[in-house]
Amino acid sequence: MLSALDRRHTVAPPGYSRWLIPPAALAIHLCIGQVYATSVYKNSLIAHFDTSQTAIGVIFSIAIVMLGLSAAVAGTWVEANGPRKAMFVSACFWAAGFLVGSLGIATKQLWLLYLGYGLLGGIGLGIGYISPVSTLIKWFPDRPGLATGLAIMGFGGGAMVASPLSRQLLSFYDAGYDPANAGSTASGGALVWLFVTLGLGYFVIMMFGVANVRVPAQDWRPAGFDPASVAAKPLVTTANVSAANAVKTRSFWLLWVVLFCNVTAGIGILEQASPMIQDFFRDNGTSAVTVAAAGGFVGLLSLFNMAGRFVWSSTSDVIGRKPIYLVYLGVGMVLYALLALVGQTSTALFVLLACVILSFYGGGFATVPAYLRDLFGTFQVGAIHGRLLTAWSAAGIAGPLIVNGFLDAQGEPGSLTAAAYRPALFTMVGVLAVGFAANLLVRPVPQRYHEPPADQRADETAHRDEDTTRQRSGTR
Repeated sequence: MLSALDRRHTVAPPGYSRWLIPPAALAIHLCIGQVYATSVYKNSLIAHFDTSQTAIGVIFSIAIVMLGLSAAVAGTWVEANGPRKAMFVSACFWAAGFLVGSLGIATKQLWLLYLGYGLLGGIGLGIGYISPVSTLIKWFPDRPGLATGLAIMGFGGGAMVASPLSRQLLSFYDAGYDPANAGSTASGGALVWLFVTLGLGYFVIMMFGVANVRVPAQDWRPAGFDPASVAAKPLVTTANVSAANAVKTRSFWLLWVVLFCNVTAGIGILEQASPMIQDFFRDNGTSAVTVAAAGGFVGLLSLFNMAGRFVWSSTSDVIGRKPIYLVYLGVGMVLYALLALVGQTSTALFVLLACVILSFYGGGFATVPAYLRDLFGTFQVGAIHGRLLTAWSAAGIAGPLIVNGFLDAQGEPGSLTAAAYRPALFTMVGVLAVGFAANLLVRPVPQRYHEPPADQRADETAHRDEDTTRQRSGTR
């Protein structure tokens, strides 16, 4: 059955509109972006399993680590088999993660939640995240930043859909649950049905993407597009580099550091956003920011995270990938320093600084596939992207550890003030400085790592086949 999903069966016919591909990619990314909405039912899971925040928080950590690992391991398989099969496999793992997780909730076996949503769901996350990337870049060689921004924007926006949807579903399945009350917790039965509903619903939506994705024909190019115009830009190559060779280059590891630093800084704020804004404006133990207002702030951050993925990534098509990362990292250092020094003077200033920082966080995710295409070509860009996403896994651990480590040393939650955050924020300035320096050092990939031209590879393959045939004939 899976052979019907192979790349050769998904080649677009003449006249097929490339603008049908971003909605197919969005169908995948909007669904797997739900991973950012796990905080909605975190307290309900804590109450149901009668366990600690750390024990439930591990579920999210496992999912993010598996995202990076599965993207790295399966990247070459995704390139070889095409986006349709990869997106189908992603949908199966993602849905299975919810269903196995629901079984764990129903039986109060926390390890099944780790196995389901964490391990299986994390594999679905990784394969689903990278599966549309190389396809979009091949369809939009003239605007790769715009194309990847459109899709990866969906990952940032997935939580904006999943958060209110999950609250309403929980209130539907449990009449005693109040979605407007931050302290309200849903019953175990409501959590079971939430996971079943999300698993089946997301599978159906992801099948829309599976059905509609196509790969361009080998010789296809957009009308009026001249590849020479792209090659004339700095750091943009017309050559191709395999995934195996890419990891041998200095530029790959410099870009790994760039992504790690950008994500570490951003995820530190994202993970702590709600208590952070309350702590910054706390006086004599009472915060001027209510729980409801803090929730609205988190939603606003999600909006800027999503918008930044499209706006900044599209901007990179005009000014270049290296300059846009200098903005993310360089301006980011200034914004973090301002947040530490004057963020507590005005709520509006605090919100503005945090929103721009989170837009850079989202923009960094969306721009990196186009940066990889510029440096390594389109040959195995999806597989290279998968290997680079291990930086996300590492940052997903490092960012919260840095922030929480400093905060734990400053005092108890609910009693902290803006001063408690300054050591962590200045540490993030240093992290961004490392990324800034790494980006400055990125250079074109040396020619020795380039793949031979396609016609040369075809000739070499033909010669090997001829030699094999002669050897077999001689043996007989």
